[in-house]
Amino acid sequence: MPKRDLLLRAIHQNPIERFPVWLMRQAGRYMKEYRELREKEKDFLSLCKNVDLSVKISLLPLELLDVDAIIIFSDILVPLEGLGLTVRFVEGEGPSVEWDGKVGSLKKYDPESNSFVYQIIQRVIGEQQEVPVIGFAGAPFTLASYMIEGGASRDFLRTKLFMWEREYDFGRLMEILTDTIYDYLSAQIEAGCHVVQIFDSWAGALSRSDYEYHVYQYTDHLIGRMKEKYDIPVIYFFRNSSSFMDFALNLRADVLSLDWSVDISEVSLKTDKVLQGNLEPAVLYAEEETLKLKTLELLRSVPRKTGYIFNLGHGLAPDMDFNKVKLLVDTVKNYNIP
Repeated sequence: MPKRDLLLRAIHQNPIERFPVWLMRQAGRYMKEYRELREKEKDFLSLCKNVDLSVKISLLPLELLDVDAIIIFSDILVPLEGLGLTVRFVEGEGPSVEWDGKVGSLKKYDPESNSFVYQIIQRVIGEQQEVPVIGFAGAPFTLASYMIEGGASRDFLRTKLFMWEREYDFGRLMEILTDTIYDYLSAQIEAGCHVVQIFDSWAGALSRSDYEYHVYQYTDHLIGRMKEKYDIPVIYFFRNSSSFMDFALNLRADVLSLDWSVDISEVSLKTDKVLQGNLEPAVLYAEEETLKLKTLELLRSVPRKTGYIFNLGHGLAPDMDFNKVKLLVDTVKNYNIP
């Protein structure tokens, strides 16, 4: 177990002296140290597969920000290569996924195709025992949307048409991705990570009825299988979630990570689950006093003394100011729970 177990105590709703803090995308281009390491590889995917560099990058937020958890440096699209897809990251454009749209053409996923991820986890744990290590994966729908759209999307039109007009194929795809993610996260857990987070970044693009009918059962099955086999905390992150919050509350995830579209104090009244979030990332572009004020405003709105983890409502952006990110972390760490 890590020496600083604040995050784990908060998840188990044990007494804590302050709220733990870590940040999504906490190792990234806003750090000059990251940019220097990034230049050593030809592209982002190659960087993710370079164990030595990924370990160094994973450790940067602990060294520079003194956060309460390390999330391994990787990307949610990494396991798609194991299904036979071509994944690229184009500078200035984002991810590109090549798939012929035929569910039958997908290869059976072999967790060993991502052995570099498990090596990163083992090395990060071997090089520091201070804080917990978080593994992660994309949720079935979010990965499906990248496959169908061929990358990121604003309206997810192709995904919705595929879901509505090829319902059988979409269900089969979600089954394959659910099994894939289960195997991928299982290997991360067996490599030693202390917590796993499932990113459902694009589920909020759906209507309530589509989430209920086409997505919820697979997410519920995935998390249920994880909890039945492993005694490890599971965090579920989702965006634009107010329309299907009740479904999320019924998931067996230990922690719900919320975006900034919901009032965390109101959600606290509806559940005993641990909550994570949910400061709007745009606050980091504000003046320092505004940043501190908005951070303290959120912390004061949390009506609990444990069972809460500070984070952003989404990830850090490349053009954010490192000094402001450090101020954010320090502000949370200096806040005394009333």
